[in-house]
Amino acid sequence: MDSISRIIPRRLCPGDTIGIIAPAGPGNQELTATGIKWLEEQGFRVQLGATADQELGYLAGSDALRAADLNAMFASPAIQGIICLRGGYGTMRLLELLDYELIRKNPKVFVGYSDITALHTSIGQRTGLVTFHGPMAASDMGKELPLYTWQNFFRAVATPEPLGPIVNPPLVPAPEFIVPGTAEGCLTGGNLSLISATLGTPYEIDTFGKILCLEDVGEAPYRIDRMLTQLLLAGKLQSAAGIVFDVCADCEIEAKPPSFTVEEVLRDRLGGLGIPVLTNLYFGHTADKATLPLGIKATLRTEDGGLIITEAATTG
Repeated sequence: MDSISRIIPRRLCPGDTIGIIAPAGPGNQELTATGIKWLEEQGFRVQLGATADQELGYLAGSDALRAADLNAMFASPAIQGIICLRGGYGTMRLLELLDYELIRKNPKVFVGYSDITALHTSIGQRTGLVTFHGPMAASDMGKELPLYTWQNFFRAVATPEPLGPIVNPPLVPAPEFIVPGTAEGCLTGGNLSLISATLGTPYEIDTFGKILCLEDVGEAPYRIDRMLTQLLLAGKLQSAAGIVFDVCADCEIEAKPPSFTVEEVLRDRLGGLGIPVLTNLYFGHTADKATLPLGIKATLRTEDGGLIITEAATTG
């Protein structure tokens, strides 16, 4: 993103219309309806995209339909923000079908995580638009959204001032530095599996001088090891200014003896990089999750206890 101008989207306000799209897998209709109701209760209007009720195998419609839906939501002047319905699989199939110039000319808040990582990376690096790694309409808002998740989401997308420290939810341990230090850079990253899968393509992630945030779900420690090793061999971890790793949901239960723990893998693969590494921050596949503005400046600092967002992610 260093070679293009960064674009900070306008903040969302109650009364704005949020477009809901399914750029990856199909959504559960009951969860979709509940998510829509929840957003409306917060004061937003909702407009469903063409993919919201589609199902084509493990995809929410054809590639052409899903790409057109995303392009149309960015193009529509009636839509002030876009929230993805869920992840699953399928966004990598859209990367060559998106109209990045259209997106650049029509910036708006765009939110999702998991498989949506491929869209965050491609849109951010091709348009300069700041996007949001945060809760989705069916996967999160369609369930009982914890107060922590809602407050962090609303602050990120609706408050035109720096978010400051990203703290964990109450009653859980604070994030831990396995390598102490200080680092500054713009946030990038998302789902480890998606970041690994795009290596060697025109859409691979640029980590140089960035704070790289990684999360995943249901991956055994050896698979976490394999993907981190792939990023090491590609030089992506060494070029980052610092690394943040989430609470890896349901990863330890996938471990079959003999095995390392996820923490042991992280210490082994990340501990010798000479850059700060923060672990156990809640921003991935857990009910409690912080919303991270990708493309925004942040600091990792041991003496301050973690990750601090130092720049506003939206404009007034």
